[in-house]
Amino acid sequence: MPYNLTQKIIRDHLVGGEMIPGEEIALRIDQTLTQDATGTMAYLQFEAMGIPRVRTELSVSYVDHNMLQGDFRNADDHRYLQTVAARHGIFFSRPGNGICHQVHLERFGIPGKTLLGSDSHTPTDGGLGALAIGAGGLDVAAVMAGRPFYVQMPEVVLVQLTGSLPAWVSAKDVILHLLDLLSVKGGVGKVMEYGGPGVASLDIPQRATITNMGAELGATTSIFCSDEITRRFLAAQGREADWRPLCADADASYDDVIEIDLSSLEPLVAKPHSPDNVAPIGALAGQRLSQVCIGSCTNSSVADLETVAAILRGKTVHPSVSLTVSPGSKQALTMIALSGALADLVAAGARILESSCGPCLGMGQAPGSGAVTLRSFNRNFRGRSGTPDALIYLAGAEVCAASALTGTFTDPRTLGHPPVVPTPERYLVDDNLIVQPPEDGNNVEVIRGPNIKPLTTRAPLQDTIQAPALLVMGDNVTTDDIMPAGAEILPYRSNVPALSAYALTRIDPSFPERAQDAGESILVAGENYGQGSSREHAALVPMYLGIQAVIAKSFARIHRANLINFGIAPLTFDDPSDYEMIAQDDELRLAGARKAISEGLPIRLESLAQGIEIVLQCELSERERHVLLAGGLLNAIRDAG
Repeated sequence: MPYNLTQKIIRDHLVGGEMIPGEEIALRIDQTLTQDATGTMAYLQFEAMGIPRVRTELSVSYVDHNMLQGDFRNADDHRYLQTVAARHGIFFSRPGNGICHQVHLERFGIPGKTLLGSDSHTPTDGGLGALAIGAGGLDVAAVMAGRPFYVQMPEVVLVQLTGSLPAWVSAKDVILHLLDLLSVKGGVGKVMEYGGPGVASLDIPQRATITNMGAELGATTSIFCSDEITRRFLAAQGREADWRPLCADADASYDDVIEIDLSSLEPLVAKPHSPDNVAPIGALAGQRLSQVCIGSCTNSSVADLETVAAILRGKTVHPSVSLTVSPGSKQALTMIALSGALADLVAAGARILESSCGPCLGMGQAPGSGAVTLRSFNRNFRGRSGTPDALIYLAGAEVCAASALTGTFTDPRTLGHPPVVPTPERYLVDDNLIVQPPEDGNNVEVIRGPNIKPLTTRAPLQDTIQAPALLVMGDNVTTDDIMPAGAEILPYRSNVPALSAYALTRIDPSFPERAQDAGESILVAGENYGQGSSREHAALVPMYLGIQAVIAKSFARIHRANLINFGIAPLTFDDPSDYEMIAQDDELRLAGARKAISEGLPIRLESLAQGIEIVLQCELSERERHVLLAGGLLNAIRDAG
């Protein structure tokens, strides 16, 4: 039978379940990646499983998030990551080598392979034709230990591209257009597979921008076929041997089709405080801004940086604007240094940051109070920049560069002819900052700093849960809301007790103290709870604070999996309108919850304060049921021996 591209890769890696949308499947994973904000906990979890060496084809540990070394904590984590990688057979990308997604695209991504990463933007490698999926760190640890990855078989949506991008319109505008069409929850349970004649007009950095930011749709992943353009990119990286042609069969079927004429697109901007709050640049033209940040894993390739440098060449950034540029990798930084583009950026007044995530997650370069900041990044959630009242806008690198020159939102089409930036025929390859593990790591000492605390686990799920509804929240609560990042907080990523002081404080500053006083509690939310980052700390820390269940209208995929992995019951309203019947601090009772979950039955929620009953569902696979009842994945693995 004919297969689409997604089905082909899943078929080749399927080790359990059936390829029926909505059914749980088990996949063999070829590669994994972690980054330092999630990796420290992931490797502590891997160590707890007692496996001497990773069982994947390739696992890479990147350092790209916690780069501000204000004291010993981040440096200690980096040392732990390097030594634990050497001991267990993991490649280690040193600080300064670049952002995990950009480096993996350049040096490790392979068409047709499966990649699981403890970062929600892992789908970047879908630009090469890999099935690349973001997950929580515990799921990645389990895969490194030789277990399959479990996920619901997605629907596959064909995004049929025709035409080609007009002058000054970028790949960022393609994904912003799709977000405008579908919203931040429009891709949940789906893979966005790009096809059609317009694909041939997009190079690999452009495809990677689209697949990277497909995470904001809530999609399981996004993917392009592996074609001649893919071959040329891999050949330019000295990796042509990794190429294989891989596309959908001509008569493959899809669950849905979305048609986009690339030639009809215009420069777009995502307004605060969501990536799907999209408007054309013309609607904002002339409005003032004070900061522009270019880079992140979405727009930091050689092509992006050369384009920005060409726009700025011989000019000066507007006096009211602070412009920062973060190269995505050492490769990109070195190449723009050799080409002269780096000198053009510096001469124009750009502040050059190291090759890291940096301002994208609030690690430095926080804007001023109430400031307007324009960024070529992928997320603009409230407070993510490090300044609670800043207004974050997202756009392509071209819009960012044009606006940096004028001090206002500027349509780059007003600048005349766009610069011509050729695709490199050969990238500069120097992997000297990637440390290969020794053949035998048994004699490697794993070094742990004092900020790395022991793992926290919980007891098996209780039969009856009675606790207050400690917080009632609205729709689209993000993992940034649940467990913020930023320069102050990220150094505690391996110290859950210290991290707990920040949980949900962006919604309710008193939450950590109230949670500790309550001992056990329940959270209530609307649609798409837990959208955004894959950070499992958004489940791990609430578990530490005694959260027994989250009741929501719906959940984001990765966060739902993380809740189960840490023994928190993800419950949904049988009737979504019942959400209105629960008030904050209501005493709630879930009698017989364990029995109902074990038998796959509805759960009756009683509000003791209001004397009402509400029917809840906890739809789980047999495996998920076992994990939740055990109190989390680590407990389930230990129980299995």
